[in-house]
Amino acid sequence: MVHPDAVIGDGTVVEAFAHIGGDVVIGKNCWIGPHAVIMDGTRMGDNCKVFPGAVVGAIPQDLKFNNEKSVVIIGNNVTIRECCTINRGTKDLMRTEVMDNCLLMAYVHVAHDCVIHPNCILANNVTLAGHIEIMEYAILGGMTAVHQFVKIGEHAMIGGVAKVRKDVPPFVKADRDPLSYVGVNSIGLSRRGFTTEQIERIKDVYRCLFVLENNLRFGIRRVEEELPDSPEKTRILEFVKASIANHSPRRRGLMRGFRGREEPNNCKDTRANP
Repeated sequence: MVHPDAVIGDGTVVEAFAHIGGDVVIGKNCWIGPHAVIMDGTRMGDNCKVFPGAVVGAIPQDLKFNNEKSVVIIGNNVTIRECCTINRGTKDLMRTEVMDNCLLMAYVHVAHDCVIHPNCILANNVTLAGHIEIMEYAILGGMTAVHQFVKIGEHAMIGGVAKVRKDVPPFVKADRDPLSYVGVNSIGLSRRGFTTEQIERIKDVYRCLFVLENNLRFGIRRVEEELPDSPEKTRILEFVKASIANHSPRRRGLMRGFRGREEPNNCKDTRANP
């Protein structure tokens, strides 16, 4: 059932029993599977796949929503697997967006005003509350639940069944409950073309921030004073400082540091009893 006002690009296949609303734009060479529902306000790029049972563009599950004309924006080469739900934005952002080359596995829920940057993977049953931002190349393990207003940094990897209640900085692995730093995502970074030297610089920064010191602000100062400048250091400090800048309802703070021991590297441990 395709509304006559819907715009469907060349080469796009719409299978039997799919439903496409009138205020919908779908790009070229997409595949809309049987029983998928593409609702008003959806803007989809090229080469996307929407599997059976998925619902894209439903109104937000937000009691403050007042029928504002918001949208869902889906980039190019996005795969939306079975029974995913992606809700439109509210007046806060007026859009929910999933950018290019993302994979949303079965039963993922993306709530209103979320922004997912390119090349992210959300495994089965990942649940995003509203107003979440996930940076590029992040990977979220299955059944992970993310609190509203959380931000997840680029190249982060979060273990399955995690409760993400605070911001997760770039380049890290995060797991345990409460969610904690458990190391640098070295394998993922290597696959993305980061050099050994870049990865070691990232490890040095996080040793200062999360491993050697309990006081995060003191750890920041040590990174600034003791470690050489690099793009990786700049990006991590930028993210961390923004995360802890204030604690309004729209700021969740930063996740916990390392819960264990690791030998120090460039950042010297000056405590009397390390």
